[in-house]
Parts: sequence; structure tokens; C-alpha cells
Amino acid sequence: MTPNEIHSTYKQALAYLSQGNLKNAFDKTTELSNELQSPVYRDSLQNMQQSYRYMLQYFLKGINDPERKTVYNKLIARLFVQISNLREDLLTRDSSNFEFTQKRYFPFTPQPAYSELKKGLMRMEDLVELGDAETIDTQRENQIQLLFESAIHYLFNYFWLKSNYDSLEIMELYRYVMDDASTDSVAKSMLVSALTLNLWRHFDENKILMLLDACTSTDVYARQRALTGLCFVLAKYNRFLPYFPAIRNRLVLLADDTVITEQLQNIIIQIIATSETEQVSKKLQEEIFPELMKLRPLMDEGLNPENLMNLDEWGEINPQWEEMIEKSGASDKIQEFAEMQMEGADVYMSTFAMLKSFPFFSDFPNWFMPFDTENLAVRPLFATEQKSLITAFLSSNVMCNSDRYSFCLSVLQMPELQRSMMKQSFGEAAEQMEEISKDEALHSPNVQAKNISKHYVQDLFRFFKLNPHHGDFTDMFSTSLIMHKTYLFDLLSIDDTLKSNIAEYYFTKKLYPQALELFEEINKEGEISAALYQKMGYAYQQTSRLMEALDAYKKADLIQPDDFWTNRKIALCYRLMGNAEKALEIYRHTNFIKPDQLSIKLQIVSCLKELRKTEEALRELMKLHEEYPDNHKIIREIMHCSFIAKNPAQAKYFATLLLETKNLTADDYCKAGHLEWCLNKQQKAVGHYKQCLQLLSNNWTQFNTLFLQDKNTLISNGIPESDIPLMLDGLKYEE
Repeated sequence: MTPNEIHSTYKQALAYLSQGNLKNAFDKTTELSNELQSPVYRDSLQNMQQSYRYMLQYFLKGINDPERKTVYNKLIARLFVQISNLREDLLTRDSSNFEFTQKRYFPFTPQPAYSELKKGLMRMEDLVELGDAETIDTQRENQIQLLFESAIHYLFNYFWLKSNYDSLEIMELYRYVMDDASTDSVAKSMLVSALTLNLWRHFDENKILMLLDACTSTDVYARQRALTGLCFVLAKYNRFLPYFPAIRNRLVLLADDTVITEQLQNIIIQIIATSETEQVSKKLQEEIFPELMKLRPLMDEGLNPENLMNLDEWGEINPQWEEMIEKSGASDKIQEFAEMQMEGADVYMSTFAMLKSFPFFSDFPNWFMPFDTENLAVRPLFATEQKSLITAFLSSNVMCNSDRYSFCLSVLQMPELQRSMMKQSFGEAAEQMEEISKDEALHSPNVQAKNISKHYVQDLFRFFKLNPHHGDFTDMFSTSLIMHKTYLFDLLSIDDTLKSNIAEYYFTKKLYPQALELFEEINKEGEISAALYQKMGYAYQQTSRLMEALDAYKKADLIQPDDFWTNRKIALCYRLMGNAEKALEIYRHTNFIKPDQLSIKLQIVSCLKELRKTEEALRELMKLHEEYPDNHKIIREIMHCSFIAKNPAQAKYFATLLLETKNLTADDYCKAGHLEWCLNKQQKAVGHYKQCLQLLSNNWTQFNTLFLQDKNTLISNGIPESDIPLMLDGLKYEE
């Protein structure tokens, strides 16, 4: 089997298993087992099949077995684990994929001595001891950091790549790092990320229980990473969680903690929010940044070195700038960018995408490294006791860890003079920003936890989208829009507003299929309101499910009768479904509710036209023309209706009025040409047709379509059908 065939067979086996079709699942698993040629897997599979046959024999004989359901569930769990293990071993043997290549070569990587790893992990203790000395020993500090980074990188690779954590010494180090007595958040966070990546590749019940343990860590950084990883992992294996009671029971206990429940809810919303990150990046690159670039000459002129060095004048704004910004057209884009940032959009993804090519990111574990000013890659930037704007900026909640490293590595490439200016400016402001950050961590732990998880989600998003090997990994964010279908989500949404909040989020982001799934669940649970049915109707409408949209709008109307918006939508559904008679009835009622709405009056006219009640439509339009004499939409409709009613003279009069408004479309010029032709003024007709063509950029296909849509009306107004192709050919020769 090729790696693709292995993965395909694996997916088929899981599909059969999730459907309860164990016979086919066993057959597909046997194919994988035969490919691996492992006696252990073969014997285990035969034992499972034999147990299943016995169970089926008892079932067919009608023997009552109270343990049948338990045995059956355990069998599914065992078979799921077997399928997962077979895929892991086969791909480790055969795949050229980056992750499996690393896994294959890792056993040949020299393992540092236990004592060396333990010494590296004692960084915090060593730095405290070194800090008590009278003189600063920079070289020794660097040695401590180097030993720490080497230990962390090895342990990250171990917990990421190993199928079985079979080293007692390594597991002892894991417990040492994850113990609440340890204060090294960087080490804890890295091990949690490695464990998450391992689980993302390969299911293992014990490893999920390890991740659940990390979810209750007292270290907020490790805990938020573990909770985030848990959301992704459980979404991936959601179909089979019911067959692992130990995991289910732990999740129930976890959901009992109100603080953790709130944090999980925040994380789920943050994961769902990544679905718009690529759209945001595209908008920034194509619309907002080009406008902001227009300000570059302004900035070059205003921010000269003298101004930068004069701290007293730093906050003074050139009075001409505001006018220049307004004239540049960039002010709206600046406002839009600010609003996107306030709404929590990931506005820096596109900005830092090009800054992931530093050698720092060539070392795989560094994609998951929490930002640490002691890290040797960025340490030179912070080798001073003086507070700097850079320090404060990086300790704020503006950027995720990955982008902070990108920013610092970019600053380190600046000329020394420019870098010094950045570091030395605004010392007082830096201290204030740092104090605000500390105060937030102390007095608003929930806000701090929310920011940590948001940054980690963004770190993961950058890895799965920007890492050179991202194509070799199954994208975690492919599960973003199914988070609401998971067992974890169901646990969290009991007696809570989570389901409503996520449904509203989907709805506001125009993710209507996902919003509908939750709206329908809320409806089944008995939370009925006119607003719910209105939103359901709108979501059905936007997904072209018109019958269901109409039904939802009618239910909203029963709860809240005579609502203008609801009735207008009911009429629209009837009209889109081709029932102009019923649409007209509802539009007339809507007009009764709010008689001053021109849009509804025009819809009534459109329905009358569809019903071929042209004279009645004209009477309605004439009333509107008296009320709104300069409205070009009304003038256009009168012209069209008069044309259909075989009154080209009246139609021409209103066409003349329309041509004076200068709010003209290609269709307007085409119809004006038709009217002149019907009045035997071919030359004027040709002039209008040419203007129509000009607006269509001489696209003859579009012109023909526009021209011929009025073919029957032309014939009814006296134009011989045989003359129509002559006019079209004449126009082509004129061109």
C-alpha cells in the first residue's frame, strides 16, 4: 500500500466503525494488518473478531445478555485503537511526510543524559541563585539558557513524536515540569503543545488523560494551552468518545468547574473566529493597506529624526495632517482597521506572514515557543535594565507569541542607531504600560486567561498555515466550524447561554448553515421567540431554502403579528417562489402597516407587472410620480410599463425625463432605443443603442441578451419580428 492508500483504508475503516458496521470495519482493519505483517496485531484482531462472532451468535439465538451493550462498546473502542495504531505504524514505516520522517529518525537522535536534562530544566532555580551574586555573569546566564533550550527542544520532540512514552526517566522529568511546585511556564507550555500535537496525529486514551490533567494546572499559561488543545483533539475524535468512559467522566468533572467552563467557552469562540482570519488578511492586503500606504509621504515628511529625538514635541500633531489624511481617503480605512481590531479579528496574520523565514523558525519546536525575553534568539534586545517601549509593547496583548518573536528578530536586523532610539524612547510610558499589564494579571485573571488562549490559538493558526511543512499536517482548523457538534460543546452548553452565543456569532459572521444547526437545536429545546424564527427564516433564505424560510417567517408573524420586517420577508419568499398573487397580497398588507415606505409600493408595482396587470401598475406609478416627481426609479418603471401597455409616446416622454437624470444604466439606453424605433426614429434609436453598447464595453453577447429580452414587447408595439435581426446586424456594421 502507498501512504495515500493506507490513509484511505484507515478512513474507510473508521467510517464503517462509526456507522456500527463492524463486519466491514474488521475487513478494512484486516487489510491494514496484512500490510503490516505483525503477529501481535493479527492475533489481537482475530481475538476481537472471535468475540464479536460469539456475541452475534447469542443475539441470533435470542439469548438475553445484559452485558451485550457493554461488551459491544468495549469492542468498538478496542477496534478504534487498533485501527489508529495500525495507521501510525504503517505511515511511520512508509510515509515521506515530514512528521513521520521525524518520527522515524527520532530514535537515532542522541538522547542527553538524564542529569543533563534535569539540570537544564532547573533554569529558574539557577537564575535565582545567580541573581544573588554581586556581579552579573552574562556568560553563565547564557550557558544556563542554552542548557534549558536544548533540554526543552529534546523533550518537545520526544512528547511530539513518540507513540509510547516508555522512558521512566523522561516521564519523571515530565512530572517534575508539570508539578504545580514548578514555576517555569515556558517548559510546561512546550510539553503541553508537544502532547497536543502527538494526540492530533494519533489517538491514545492515556495521553488524553494526561492532557486533561494539564487542564487543571495552576499555571495559567499551561492550562490555557491544554484547554485549547483539548478542544481540537476532542473535535477530531468526537465520534468515538462515547466508547471511552474514563475520558467522558473526566470531561464531566471538568465541566463542573465554572471557571474552566467559562475559559473553554471563550476558547471555542476564539477557534470559531479563526474561520474569518484569511478573509480579514485578504481585506487588509487588497483594500486597507493600499490606502494606508498613501500616508507614507506624509509620515516621511512629519516624522523626521529631529522630531523623534525631541520628546517634548512627540505628541504634537501637525495640523495639516488631519486634512491630508481626509483627502487621501485613508481615514475610513484607519477606522475600519481599528474596528476590526476591537472586534478581536486577527489583523496581524498577513503583516507577519512574511516574517516567518528567520532561522529561528527553522527549528520546529520554536513555532510553539511561548515568548520569553531570556530566549537566546532575542535576548540581546533585552540586555539592559532600562525600561523600553519594546519591552512594554511585547508584554501587552497586541501580538501572539510567534509574532512577538518575528517582531524582535526584525528589530535586531535594524541598524544599531535606529534600534537604540526605539529602545531608549518613552521610558516612563513603558513603565506605565508594564504596570497596567501586571495589574490586569492580578485583578482580572479571566481576562488574562482569555488573552493567553487567544494568542495560543493564533500561534497554532500560523503554524498550520505558514509553516513550510504545513501541508504534511492535517489542519487543526478544519474543525473550527464543527466545534458546536462535539460532545464537549454539549457538556458546556447545559444550562448556559453558550449555544445561543455561538449561534449569534455564526449568524453575525454570515455562517448561516452553522447558525441554523444551533437555531434548530434551540428551537427543539423549546426556547421559542419571534426573533429566533426571524433569524431562522433569514438564515434559511440566505441558503436558498425558501419553503423553510417562509415557514419560519410565518411562525414569527404568529408570535409577533404585523411586524413590518417579517411581512416584507414573507412577501419576498412568495415572490421568489413564483407566487406573485400571494406576494401582492402580503405586500399590500405590509403597506398598510407602514404606508410611507416607497420600497414596498414599488414591490407592489412589480407584482402587478408580473401578474400582467399593467394598467393597474401604471395607475399606482402615476400616484407615486405625483408624490416623488424626481425619483428616477419611479420614472424608469413608468417608462417600462407604458412600453408594455403599447403607449410608446408616453413611454418616450418618461424616457426623456430619465435621460435628464444622468443616473442611467445600459438597460435604460436600450429601452430608450426601442421606444425611438417604435416611433419610426431609427437614427435616434441607433444613437441610444450605441450608448448602451458603450456602457457594456462593446460586449455583444450582453447587448444581445439585453436587446432580445424586450423582443415580445417590440413586436406588440408594431415592430415586425423579421426587422429585429436586421437592426442587430445594422448596428454591427455601424460599429
